[in-house]
Amino acid sequence: MPLSRRRLLTTAAAASLVPAGVKAQANGPMMQDEAGRLQIHPTGHASFVMQTQAGVLYLDPVGDLALYADLPPPDLILVTHEHPDNFSVDTLTSLSEKSGIISNLGAFAKMTGSLQDRTVTLSNGGGHSFGGVTIEALPAYNLTPDRRQYHPRGRDNGYLLTLPGPFRVYISGDTEDIREMRGLRAIDIAFVSMNLPYTMDIFSAASAVNQFKPRMVAPYHLREKGGDATQDPREFAKLVGDHTQVQIGGWR
Repeated sequence: MPLSRRRLLTTAAAASLVPAGVKAQANGPMMQDEAGRLQIHPTGHASFVMQTQAGVLYLDPVGDLALYADLPPPDLILVTHEHPDNFSVDTLTSLSEKSGIISNLGAFAKMTGSLQDRTVTLSNGGGHSFGGVTIEALPAYNLTPDRRQYHPRGRDNGYLLTLPGPFRVYISGDTEDIREMRGLRAIDIAFVSMNLPYTMDIFSAASAVNQFKPRMVAPYHLREKGGDATQDPREFAKLVGDHTQVQIGGWR
């Protein structure tokens, strides 16, 4: 099946191609709504900044502070788990002394006392509210036997965010196509991890997306250059049905 411009979005896509008033950007944020009330800025292969009406949210911030120099400071930081491409004590400490943090227990255990003092820990199924945002911690784990060592069931978090609107954002974290993902409904934007051996290939990712049918999906936790066809986001886009727009671009 050939690539369809109606279904495959890149950073140069036109606003008219994107559902629900969300558009991809040639410069600046990877995507934003027409009024600029929601903006997504990738900062790493598994990290991004989300500017919302309820505040600025950072997801798994790692790396040099220069990556965040042109972005507003966080009001809330979400940490999915303790792997070094998702969690950095140095980055968390340097970003802000005031922002709240939500984390799984594994990353919390590795934080300094000052970070722990402003952290709320959530296990799978737990919830928290921040301003106008409702946060639910969802499971994120490996299914394949030889991959369970990377992300065992019950340890790590994905997140479901309900923003004012309501506008529902699913962040998968490091996971395979688990039943909890497949059972989601009414998701506006889904960030779905896609790389081997740590998460899943394009076939598993597309199969899950075709079941829960988000309005838009952005494959992440990937490096867009290099790799084989089983991890190519453009090949992934060919497998996703017309019910879902595919957003590609911006991951490092």
